Amino acid sequence: MRKVIGIGETIMDIIFKNGQPTAAVPGGSVFNGIISLGRLGVNVTVISETGNDRVGREILKFMEDNGVDSSNVNVYEDGRTAISLAWLNEKNDAEYDFYKDYPKARLNVEWPVIEKDDIIMMSSYFVLNPALRTTVREFLTYARSRGALIYYDFNYRSSHKHESLKLRPDILENIEFADIVRGSTEDLDNMFGCSDPDRVYKNEIDFYCKNMLCTDSDGDIRLFSPQVKKSYKVNRVETVSTIGAGDNFNAGIVYGLLKENILRDDLPNLSEEKWNRVVQCGMDLASQVCQSLNNSISKEFAESYKK
Repeated sequence: MRKVIGIGETIMDIIFKNGQPTAAVPGGSVFNGIISLGRLGVNVTVISETGNDRVGREILKFMEDNGVDSSNVNVYEDGRTAISLAWLNEKNDAEYDFYKDYPKARLNVEWPVIEKDDIIMMSSYFVLNPALRTTVREFLTYARSRGALIYYDFNYRSSHKHESLKLRPDILENIEFADIVRGSTEDLDNMFGCSDPDRVYKNEIDFYCKNMLCTDSDGDIRLFSPQVKKSYKVNRVETVSTIGAGDNFNAGIVYGLLKENILRDDLPNLSEEKWNRVVQCGMDLASQVCQSLNNSISKEFAESYKK
């Protein structure tokens, strides 16, 4: 059975609506998708870090309750588990304030065993952070040597836009490691100073990675691949919160790859029909998570979706 291994932060999201806290939910850009995949019965593990505190213990229990292997989570004695305040606006999109207290020595874990065509999910500033970059590069080199399929979600926030030039070599290195990349138009603008997916794919991505998905909160999904270049219309739903929408789109894409038994070597010649089914999975999971304050799909939805 193919495994999915996520590498990224774990965090406790405290969600505010109309200035008042309404929910506290374990989260993290890769973490949210990994939880959804665990609920869908996928063999999942996560490489991450958390503090040896009450919040950290709650997150580890949440992972266990949702079928996620936490044996590769670095539980550190110094520092505290990260917390974010997520402020929902009138469109139910979130703006974040982060509170972090990490130790100097971080991500001191053994790598999980990786087999050919296992899927690696990575995302956000976590895999660019200079404090972790050497460790992340070692892991990606190991994953590539084992023949894993690597999926990279940019999730590059505006708070790091001023660092984009300095981080450009590491961004491009991640893209080169990846088999599929995904970014929003906002990510593209924050990273490359251009929100036009056609231009960014041609000028920045195509040389390093042939498969790109681009999402837009107010538009369609764009696919760029060797065989297919296409737009997918997104059906609008009434949102409760958009937190986790992109993360669960990623989870849906990965679930589609597994469901269709698409291997890394299949990607260069993947047909439009196959891509359609994979992208539909991404849209299905993203749509469902927007209809609640949860960061991942519900267990009830997961059970029905597996059938």
